[in-house]
Amino acid sequence: MRISRRNLNLGLAATLGTWALPSWSQSFPSKPIRIIVPFPAGGTTDIVARLIAQRMSESMGVAVTVDNRGGAGGAIGADAVAKSAPDGHTLLMHNITFPMSSVSQTLAGRSPFNVDTDFAGVSISVYVPFVLTANPSVPAKDLRELAQLLRSQKLSYNYGSTGPGSAMHVLGEAFKREAKVDMEHIAFKGAAPLKQELLAGRIQIGGDQLSSSLAELRSGTLKALATTASKRIATLPDVPTVRELGFAGLELEGWNGLFVAAKTPREIVERLQRESAAAVRHPEVAKRLAELGAEAVGSNGAAQEEMLRRQMDQFRPIIKDMKIDA
Repeated sequence: MRISRRNLNLGLAATLGTWALPSWSQSFPSKPIRIIVPFPAGGTTDIVARLIAQRMSESMGVAVTVDNRGGAGGAIGADAVAKSAPDGHTLLMHNITFPMSSVSQTLAGRSPFNVDTDFAGVSISVYVPFVLTANPSVPAKDLRELAQLLRSQKLSYNYGSTGPGSAMHVLGEAFKREAKVDMEHIAFKGAAPLKQELLAGRIQIGGDQLSSSLAELRSGTLKALATTASKRIATLPDVPTVRELGFAGLELEGWNGLFVAAKTPREIVERLQRESAAAVRHPEVAKRLAELGAEAVGSNGAAQEEMLRRQMDQFRPIIKDMKIDA
């Protein structure tokens, strides 16, 4: 049987096209997926990660686990993802601390990674308002009264954060500068130990994403001084925003989102985006998130990267001016 040159070329092209198909896109996931949370268990970021992990495990047919690696303002966990194999099996669940701590550590010359080149965004999973809180013993009903209190009396107040260069560290220092007051900064490895010390009264002021302290705010064991959102939040309608109280420089939108190592194949990133977005939008998960004061989002990866860079640009001058040494 004779085979024409044209048919032979077509056959070779088809064969080469088959060989060229990326095997990783067809076989992913080929092993368990790990979501690294760069904070201890119990905080908002950990809660969101575990809700997503459960649904992704069911839909993708592999185990999806959460690995808590707290410390250094989230840098230890983030660095583990930056240096992981770019195959989509290791993800980072981070929050609004990421842009601030990354800027702080870079300016201090101690960042173990390059946030601009070592990560690819997967999705903004949820929006979670950031709330500035106080122990009930503090005789101030909001952030403006706290400023007046600290200016009028010689009080030795401490404020806690989830680590050097974290969101609360930057906001705390910005508040001190704008209000012309003084407080001592105490760093913790995550929201859970921070809240424990705040409830015990060993520190007076704290702050984190709403989910971490909503139950205590509702019970009255903590009080809300302000939210950093651009408008009042439905969960706490009586709590004013920082802008309302005269501290517009503290305005900050809260989020939790997923990243992978740079150079992870685009098809894998898109698969992870679809799976994680479906997870947060699942009726049961979305309901649970709403109970925690969080809003399910499930954006694309470009939106996550844009959010990270925009907030880095927003706070870089402030961090540089305050010489925050993370």
